[in-house]
Amino acid sequence: MGSKPRNKMPIEERAKQFMPFAALKGLPDALAAKEKIIVPKIELSEEMAERLDRAMHGLAKGQIASVVYFHKDEYVKITGLVARIDETGRLLQIVNTKIPFDDILEVTFPE
Repeated sequence: MGSKPRNKMPIEERAKQFMPFAALKGLPDALAAKEKIIVPKIELSEEMAERLDRAMHGLAKGQIASVVYFHKDEYVKITGLVARIDETGRLLQIVNTKIPFDDILEVTFPE
């Protein structure tokens, strides 16, 4: 005894069954637009400038460094391989991130 389908579901309706389900609609966007606290750029004191100058002179291509720098109204910290130090163009490149010297607040060397 074969059973016969009662009402055949239209193809569009069947396809809807397999569409991805987003339980938390908008969450990825909300996470991407994380709360951002806008801060003013810090003016370096003479002591801070001297410390930064010493650290910058200690930088060498191929070493690992942590750099705190000002970017789009906030301070960001990046740690990675020093890829390039361009004294003429005043740019420091950590992996693929190019940082203008004037935006650097601090350079440290992780153990």
